[in-house]
Amino acid sequence: MITWTVANQKGGVGKTTTTVALGGLATEQGKRVLLVDMDPHGSLTCYFRLNPENIEASVFTLFEQRSQLSEALVGQILTPTPYANLCLLPASMALATLERKAIGDGMGLVLLNTLAQIKDSFDLVIIDCPPQLGVLMINALAACNQLLIPVQTEFLALKGLDRMLHTLTMLGKSRKQELKYCVVPTMFDRRTQASVSSLRTLRNDYSNVVWPGKIPVDTKLRDASKAGVPPNLFDPEGRAMEAYKSLYKYMQE
Repeated sequence: MITWTVANQKGGVGKTTTTVALGGLATEQGKRVLLVDMDPHGSLTCYFRLNPENIEASVFTLFEQRSQLSEALVGQILTPTPYANLCLLPASMALATLERKAIGDGMGLVLLNTLAQIKDSFDLVIIDCPPQLGVLMINALAACNQLLIPVQTEFLALKGLDRMLHTLTMLGKSRKQELKYCVVPTMFDRRTQASVSSLRTLRNDYSNVVWPGKIPVDTKLRDASKAGVPPNLFDPEGRAMEAYKSLYKYMQE
């Protein structure tokens, strides 16, 4: 089982869209895919028409019962989606309370230990993170083999990237092992100088870690989210999906 985390300490950069798009593409290859929503806002959960405000069994349950983690417990929380080979560990708004409760042994490894219970059930896990550093993001980073950092091609998003890379440096020192990561330019609009300039800065300043492609602005991604359909099924030949296909292939190289 391979695990990817999608994270950035800035919101609105395309994390949830990237999670669903890559997960959908993986299912096309027959892979059994699990999407994990670690964000109290529950954007990924809402994508599949679940309500984080009243959901009973969620990722929060795993933290509550972390001393009793088992395959059976995780199985009670796993939620099938309407799409073949695509499953979800949903979020609830209760996750927002974890930061003040995050005291005690093993709080940073709950997700890693959870995935160990179901390692034979899935081929690929993709984790969607909240846009701030805390126990939820730490869990997601500790559990993954590789990190994707979506970065909107605009100036303020580049500042957010600096914070994220600083976090990775600190995490690497504590883990005594660097986490492999890839910066993914998103929401690129070739019609605006700001977007073109930001992409150029990304390429110049972070050339060794930036994916060679870019995800363009595409209203079909928003329409897919509104319909609750993975983008690869909603608009399989669209320009954004062509870019995500390239990214998915790159991540497997």
